[in-house]
Amino acid sequence: MNGVRGVKIKMGCKKAHGERSHPAVLTIVCLLVGLIAGGCARLPYTTQVVHEDVRVAVKLQQEAKPANYTHPVQLTSQELSAILRGFSLREQKRLPLRWFAEELPPKKIFREDEVLVLAPYLADALQKAGTGERVYFELFDPGLNPRYDREVTAGWVAVREPFFHLTIEYFHTQQPTTKSSPYDFNYPTPPPEPRSYVLYFEPGRYWVLDQVSGNRAVDFRGFLKSGSVPGGG
Repeated sequence: MNGVRGVKIKMGCKKAHGERSHPAVLTIVCLLVGLIAGGCARLPYTTQVVHEDVRVAVKLQQEAKPANYTHPVQLTSQELSAILRGFSLREQKRLPLRWFAEELPPKKIFREDEVLVLAPYLADALQKAGTGERVYFELFDPGLNPRYDREVTAGWVAVREPFFHLTIEYFHTQQPTTKSSPYDFNYPTPPPEPRSYVLYFEPGRYWVLDQVSGNRAVDFRGFLKSGSVPGGG
């Protein structure tokens, strides 16, 4: 009996081993691993907090992929203020809502008080940034329910000579002020997903295509030489 039992056990082991090494099984496992790895794509991460208070936060973020920005870059608060004032946007809509959205004029991205509070910290951050870092910013205002919500305008800037890039992720978007629900402290309250916007810049002749990134950006060197900055350029 022991001999027969031993043979059965050995045969079972061989069968199990054969199933584990079957090419079809290995292919499926590899596909699953690839899907999981693809779903966990690397994201930019914060390397330095340049400034943060109740009104504004500015941070350096390391890009997940090689960026080759021309940082650090020297820009004054006055120059950055002039650049920021030129931007406007529309929220990107799907058809048919896009037809109606295009009938409305684009909205200025930054109010004057936002420009004045943001520009100095952006100037400081761009002087500290490396070639693989972008400058992320958040502007805060009281929300509809200030105790639990705040209004956020957020995005990031980067410079690749002679182009100034701006991306907006939130535009006056209501977000929770805390990371947990006021009704259940064990229940997280994540911010909404970033939205897509169509950006514009005036004067339009400086809103050009950066061939390296394939995105539009401001030819800020040409813009600043045009005399658009009071007391400079």
